[in-house]
Amino acid sequence: MVDALDPLQQLASACAACRRCGLAEGRHQVVVGRGNPRARLLLIGEAPGAQEDLEGLPFVGRSGQLLDRLLQSAGIDSNRDAYICNVVKCRPPDNRKPSAAELAACRPWLEQQIALVDAPLVVLVGASALQGVLGIKGGITSLRGQWRPWQGRWLMPILHPSYLLRNPSERPGSPKALTLDDLRLVQSRLAQLPAPL
Repeated sequence: MVDALDPLQQLASACAACRRCGLAEGRHQVVVGRGNPRARLLLIGEAPGAQEDLEGLPFVGRSGQLLDRLLQSAGIDSNRDAYICNVVKCRPPDNRKPSAAELAACRPWLEQQIALVDAPLVVLVGASALQGVLGIKGGITSLRGQWRPWQGRWLMPILHPSYLLRNPSERPGSPKALTLDDLRLVQSRLAQLPAPL
């Protein structure tokens, strides 16, 4: 079996040399991915924030810590059961949303990453991931929590944890409760997959 780490390390090196858009000028580090490259679950977020830019890993700031807790509550270990990346590999200034040009510039890196990890389940974390992968602008509230077939995989959009930090209620029907419900659906689908070879 071919080691999945070598191609991902090659991808990380190529991303580090990338100058396809202006985000390269302000970054500390390229943020490519974290977790298990052989996982059957791929989570795709928006872009690195300040903490991610410093550490070189996605979802390690406040939003990432909340995402890890929600995944854990749903029975998913973010290091063992998932591989996590972003649609954009460099931090946009002031944590603004990535532009359409930035999404397009990073798209080939994301497509390589999706192919290399080759997970049968993909979770799009937030509206920018939805736009970056499917080209759908806005409308994540009506699409979240629903599986859809995509390129031979199953894909589900969920709310971004930064939104949940601004809406911390855990009451039934709250954004946080809905996201936990969505992640439990992901865990259930993950458990139904045949065991990896």
